[in-house]
Amino acid sequence: MRDRKDGKLVRNLDGMHGLMTYVKPSRADSDVYINQKIDVTNLVKYYEKNRKKDENIKLTYFHLFCTAFAKTVYNRPLLNRFIINKRFYDRKHIKLAFVAKREFTDDSEENMSVITVENQDNLETLKQKISGQVKNIRSSKMNSADKFMDTIGKLPGFLKKIVMGIIKFADNHDLIPESLTCNSIYHASVLVSNLGSIKCGAIYHNLTDFGTNSILITIGEIKDEPVVIDGKVEIRKMCEFGTNLDERIADGYYFVKSLKVFEYILQNPELLNDPINTEIKL
Repeated sequence: MRDRKDGKLVRNLDGMHGLMTYVKPSRADSDVYINQKIDVTNLVKYYEKNRKKDENIKLTYFHLFCTAFAKTVYNRPLLNRFIINKRFYDRKHIKLAFVAKREFTDDSEENMSVITVENQDNLETLKQKISGQVKNIRSSKMNSADKFMDTIGKLPGFLKKIVMGIIKFADNHDLIPESLTCNSIYHASVLVSNLGSIKCGAIYHNLTDFGTNSILITIGEIKDEPVVIDGKVEIRKMCEFGTNLDERIADGYYFVKSLKVFEYILQNPELLNDPINTEIKL
């Protein structure tokens, strides 16, 4: 057994987790859904204060949330673990993925986007990376993964089945070139869907057995809601998050504490200015 191009083999698993991949061999058997509303009042204030500072790249809530996701994964490293071919791996890099439409129309094409997060990245640098990806999509530039999927998608049905079988086998045995997986949303730490941008709430979205993605998060719309604080009703800015995780990569306590770290970051948004590798202790 050896490491993969994208992950280091976990060799010190306890017996229970070592058995999990045989009891629950697929992500479809192992997904756990967490739906959580988080108070983002402080984040909204931070956004309003900073959104006009850079005239070239407009700050968005998506930039803020993605930076918070990256900081959470760095501080909770088991979230960056994945399972493939019944083996556990620690991903070598933090990768955030999202799908964007070229235009907000029914028949507009969707394109995959993946950014690699470096330890020294912060809100400003991640904003630039995300905006660069979106700009490429809007200018109709397809990445290697998009071109590959487009080619396969146009094959006859019987050939698609054969080709996908070969690809899955190759993925299980780390034979797919990194030039393809580096732009694949199915090989990212976290796949993010920003439904709030289309005025929609957070939803449940399934994980897929293809690839190595263990976490999928949908972001809902930010809304004013009444909240009881110290016995008094206040109107706060609330945002709903729908998170689907592969339960085999960690336990329930670890997931809940990770959610607390994410919530803490959103309620203290100045932390987003710090490098991703800044330690957060609760």
